[in-house]
Amino acid sequence: MSECIFCKFAKDLDSAVYHDKRFFWRRDAYPVSPGHTLIIPRQHYETFFDLPYELRVDLERQIREVKLELDEEFKPNGYNVGFNCGEAAGQTVMHCHIHVIPRYVGDIEDPRGGVRGCIPSMRIYESGVYKYEPENGHF
Repeated sequence: MSECIFCKFAKDLDSAVYHDKRFFWRRDAYPVSPGHTLIIPRQHYETFFDLPYELRVDLERQIREVKLELDEEFKPNGYNVGFNCGEAAGQTVMHCHIHVIPRYVGDIEDPRGGVRGCIPSMRIYESGVYKYEPENGHF
């Protein structure tokens, strides 16, 4: 089995935008938008849910720091922030990483629904209408 690509990057931080003892940031190799950045723990954990508590706390700070850096360099109008956990959710590198994706006015025709677009047919919903359906446990 070959070494995880993010573990390789953690050993050679030449492509890192930033690094400290716990995390490094790098621009996504297949960016969704200009500035699309990954926050990656230097130690191998498969998913966000595998991170120890202290790393999850630090991750929140890392996300805010990436946002400040992207605000300065790229001046986006908004953000999508997220992670994929497991193959069924679209994770292709089995090393935890968080996507910080700058969004720009006009980058898609109708941005409503944001991360709901992971299931395209569920992205757009009737605006302002939330109906609780107790029989199936969702709004």
